[in-house]
Amino acid sequence: MRRIAMPEDGIETLFGSLDDNLRALETALRVRLKTSGNNVVVAEGDPDDVLRAEHVFEQLGRLLRGGYRFGRNDVKMAAQLVADDPGVALEDYFLKGAGRTVGRRQVAPKTSTQRRYLDAIDRADIVFGVGPAGTGKTYLAMAQAVSALLAKRVSRIILVRPAVEAGEKLGFLPGDLQEKVNPYLRPLYDALHDMLEADRVERLLERGIIEVAPLAFMRGRTLNDAFVILDEAQNTTSEQMKMFLTRLGFGSKAVVTGDVTQIDLPAGRVSGLVEALRVIASIEAIATIQFDERDVVRHPLVQQIVKAYERFESPTTS
Repeated sequence: MRRIAMPEDGIETLFGSLDDNLRALETALRVRLKTSGNNVVVAEGDPDDVLRAEHVFEQLGRLLRGGYRFGRNDVKMAAQLVADDPGVALEDYFLKGAGRTVGRRQVAPKTSTQRRYLDAIDRADIVFGVGPAGTGKTYLAMAQAVSALLAKRVSRIILVRPAVEAGEKLGFLPGDLQEKVNPYLRPLYDALHDMLEADRVERLLERGIIEVAPLAFMRGRTLNDAFVILDEAQNTTSEQMKMFLTRLGFGSKAVVTGDVTQIDLPAGRVSGLVEALRVIASIEAIATIQFDERDVVRHPLVQQIVKAYERFESPTTS
């Protein structure tokens, strides 16, 4: 049994409502925890797990003493960080730029994978973010793009999506070409308006500093000094993906996001994202971040739904 003294100030943000944060840490640390005043008592567990729990709570205590106040998801994120890497330095995640203000929104990773994703975008010129819906792939990439634009690290943002229903089917929709493809691009506009005021977004769009376009518009272009996001990349063809990846010019950064379980291409067509992940696997300068159901940050039921579908779609073994 180990007893760890915790600071009084802010302790309620660590323990959580009805000690639910401690329950998440119990699962991650594989120990049984109790509270006694401001103390955390590691009541049961294997010796190595008890030592690890003591180390984790010492780190959490230092964060509290340093003035950090845990948000609703922070302790659960800490639990996942510890589960993924028992030797993790929690201060690195909670104090060293984990959160950033982007326009009018405070953006912070809510899982360890999201943090690695943001770090990868900072570090690499081409990043693939692959995983299920609700994991923040597009939103965090958009936050990085807006942050880079406001800091003048790039001169424009280009947001791209494949229009799966391209060709004749678009012709039956009302309006000009931009109006025809706007339904495919709506999620990108939504994320953009979440971070910047509507009138500012409109001015940037009018001046071409932010461009939202279907993937077909990228052919023949060289994209210099730009932050480019290709969203829903699982619906690109092999030719489209190769075309996109070879558009990158000097001073530019590209983020490719997609979910390989949600391919809407016609039967028999190979997903450009699936193929690209194999092609670029040996290129060390390109980063690939894989998300899973643990990274879903929408309603808690969404995580369970994603996991249920993965089980349902997995081939049964005899």
